Amino acid sequence: MIRMACCSCGQLSARVIGEPVRVSVCHCLACQRRTGGPFAQQARFRRENVTVTGESNEFVRVGDDGPGARFHFCGTCGSTVYYEILALSEYLAIPVGAFADPDFFPPTVSVYESRMHKWVVPPPDAEHIP
Repeated sequence: MIRMACCSCGQLSARVIGEPVRVSVCHCLACQRRTGGPFAQQARFRRENVTVTGESNEFVRVGDDGPGARFHFCGTCGSTVYYEILALSEYLAIPVGAFADPDFFPPTVSVYESRMHKWVVPPPDAEHIP
């Protein structure tokens, strides 16, 4: 299966072949600030299955636990299209919203639940990490 993720203006895109190896939601405060929402949802893919087209700007965020991530976003519209998990160089993560696909896979992992908004209810069968 081939999926396309792109920024709001279409200048930066990522073409993905195959299924994600992990779909997660993160409730950390940094992800809340980055997305402007109560959590971030991302899909992790093997790097060799992702082809990026367009120019990106980068922002490196040091992690609470680990080396962090390098976010790639469009310099025109500001949308994050993908990011590199610095501790896991063989993968790229793509915000699920960049696919604009309501039928995308649900999350199987929910992290930083100690910072989760009280009204958010992750899937009950997901792995729950405080």
